[in-house]
Amino acid sequence: MSIVEVGSDYTKKLALYSIGGNALSDPSKPKNEQNNHALKLVLEDVIDLLEAGFNVVLTHGNGPQVGDLLALEEKGLDSKRVRTELSTWVAATQGMIGHELSMELDSLLRIKSRPERTAVVLTRVLVDEDDFAFVKPTKPVGPIIDEKSKLSDDLKVSKTEKGLRRVVASPHPIEVLDLELISKLVELDAVVICGGGGGIPIAINGVWKGVPSVIDKDRFSALLSISLDADVFITSTAVDQIETGFGTKESKKISEIKLNELKILYDNDEFPEGSMGPKVEAMMSVVEKSEKTRVVLCSPGNALRTLRGESGTNIIKG
Repeated sequence: MSIVEVGSDYTKKLALYSIGGNALSDPSKPKNEQNNHALKLVLEDVIDLLEAGFNVVLTHGNGPQVGDLLALEEKGLDSKRVRTELSTWVAATQGMIGHELSMELDSLLRIKSRPERTAVVLTRVLVDEDDFAFVKPTKPVGPIIDEKSKLSDDLKVSKTEKGLRRVVASPHPIEVLDLELISKLVELDAVVICGGGGGIPIAINGVWKGVPSVIDKDRFSALLSISLDADVFITSTAVDQIETGFGTKESKKISEIKLNELKILYDNDEFPEGSMGPKVEAMMSVVEKSEKTRVVLCSPGNALRTLRGESGTNIIKG
């Protein structure tokens, strides 16, 4: 049986594909061969999904890019300049990365003689200004910082497993404010690129305003998948399967796992906060809150194989 059944009452299914950071190059730096290869595989996944009868919505991160822009601004900052709002940098990186993805994908769609075209949506997301994340910022952004570097007093840093990095608040996303627009574009068969970097954090108190923070991309992607009632939620990342005991002799890859079993592993700190943890948390929330959504993790280039059960990790209810 094919993944998508075609009949007289056929309607397209929807796949939300969350792109891992390994597939994206930094717009401010030269592309490298590794990024190019990963991005090529992601685009092949998109074409495969379209040819299998899916509409596709793409989400992506922006942590390295927004952090680099902050660092560049800081180097040129003087007493006469006002610091750019962090939410504005999130919007800027959404535009830069969305443009890059759109150009690459529209070129491939034309080569493949596909009728679809891309649509890039600068996506705004409602957050709570009283979220505890603003009390204790934990989200790393940007490159490793030399401990001798002079930093602005209003920038917070924290030691991570890779070194000293800037950290910013990462509030939970409450509502995708541009959901209706995204949904309409899907109906028009556009490949929608949205929610870059988790979306632009917005608070509404009579008026809309940007909030200085960065929303976790995986949490946003899960919320969007649930809100759109997607048929498939795909997390694409550098590893081909969820793995227990990662980096040890007892490591074990998982091809299929029940939600309650995955919860136990998550609660036992099996998945680090700085790597697989947010992805696992996001995937579990989709399984919990959606009755129909198929939830999988795979490496770029293996989306269809994973949906067939030949690769990746499938998370099921139970």
